Amino acid sequence: MERQMTDERRRTEEEHWRAAEDGGGALASDGGRMSDGGGALASGGGAQAEESKCRRRRDERSMLPKSFATVKYNITNTAAETSGGIRYETQIGFKFAKHTLKSSNLFIWRLFEQRHKADRANVTHVDLFIDDMDGVAYCEDNEIHVSSNYIAGYEGDLKREFSGVIYHEMTHVWQWSGNGSTPSGLVEGIADFVRLKAGYIPSHWVQPGQGDKWDQGYDVTARFLDYCEGLRHGFVAELNKKMLYDYSVDYFVDLVGKTVDQLWSDYKAAYI
Repeated sequence: MERQMTDERRRTEEEHWRAAEDGGGALASDGGRMSDGGGALASGGGAQAEESKCRRRRDERSMLPKSFATVKYNITNTAAETSGGIRYETQIGFKFAKHTLKSSNLFIWRLFEQRHKADRANVTHVDLFIDDMDGVAYCEDNEIHVSSNYIAGYEGDLKREFSGVIYHEMTHVWQWSGNGSTPSGLVEGIADFVRLKAGYIPSHWVQPGQGDKWDQGYDVTARFLDYCEGLRHGFVAELNKKMLYDYSVDYFVDLVGKTVDQLWSDYKAAYI
């Protein structure tokens, strides 16, 4: 099964990120789930807070798929001498980056209902690179590349934005694309749907009901998929499963009984 991003898809993603960077300004996010410290504990709780922390960790471990621990994460800052590379080290850092890789990985497995090894791509390690490059980020096979230039110039909550970018790119590692036959707009829309469900919604995103066509990609398609998810819980997970070997627009009919064009019309009408 083809896992490599085509040059066209990579260019499309870089153009999208550049447009967001140029037009979005400081991309504030809402509804996120991760504090700057990566945890949910308020200070001052003493022994009670520590016990709560330990209990939460035990609960989280009990929900891990058995093969979760077999995925390794490697992080390399190839732009360590640049301003963005330095900002990454001082404001994000290895510990937070690795935590975000792990948490996004687990979140995606849950969302895609990929609890068993047989359900997932044969990936044993995910490599993150902070590179001196244009754009924001891209994924190729099991490699995620994030731009140090973007990190250097980003205005806003950097950790929050970094998390949103990682959730999007990590989705590409685990999603199916019908051996490359799935429309790129749907591929990118699913990745942004994951970012949406994780709570890392940038302020520059379109609002629900906006957009010109269902497979426009990114935030437009993510909002549409969220509408479909409301019609059938687990819609995106089931759609992803169907795209293991190939893609057909008829999958929408199979899952909700309507063509994708009918669904798009209903979606647009719901927000008039």
